[in-house]
Amino acid sequence: MTVSETVMSRRTIFKFKPDPVPNDVIEKVLGFGIFAPNHKLTEPWRFTVVGEETKLTLAERYREIQIEKAAEHVSAENKVKIGEAGFQKMMSKPTIIAVSCLQEGDEQQRREDYAAACCAMMNVQLVAWEMGVGMQWSTGKITMEPNTYRLLGIDSEREYIIGFFYTGYPAEIGNSPRKPLSDVLRRVP
Repeated sequence: MTVSETVMSRRTIFKFKPDPVPNDVIEKVLGFGIFAPNHKLTEPWRFTVVGEETKLTLAERYREIQIEKAAEHVSAENKVKIGEAGFQKMMSKPTIIAVSCLQEGDEQQRREDYAAACCAMMNVQLVAWEMGVGMQWSTGKITMEPNTYRLLGIDSEREYIIGFFYTGYPAEIGNSPRKPLSDVLRRVP
């Protein structure tokens, strides 16, 4: 695929085949993240590949989060079902990669570093897609909790978790129509 074909065809993947992505493939795609542009070569991105034991712990917490989010009027039985669905959703992700960004310097540097880390994430997604690997960039309560930082060995005083990459071979590829460029393009004299 050309770069433009990869950009145009890449989709967020929500359903994965159960097969894990080999570690060498994970490392190869992550290796392209480090070539993202970054002001003053701060290289602020960090990648944490989550093992099965840690994924299980995250899935158990995700179950609790889903139950906590359920409306008060939902029966206890249905809350258990909602929690189990959350647990299964997390466990269905063959590989989870936490992406974080160093939080150093002044506000401007932190803003630039965050943007650079997001560029690194896009590089990773595009190369993964070219290799037949799909990803979902996910955020939410679980990515912000102090326990998640501790579990992943990330110092929340020094790094900010941008999100999780749920990673695997696509079982299903959806369609994501976009607005025409004219809807988002502005020209000024």
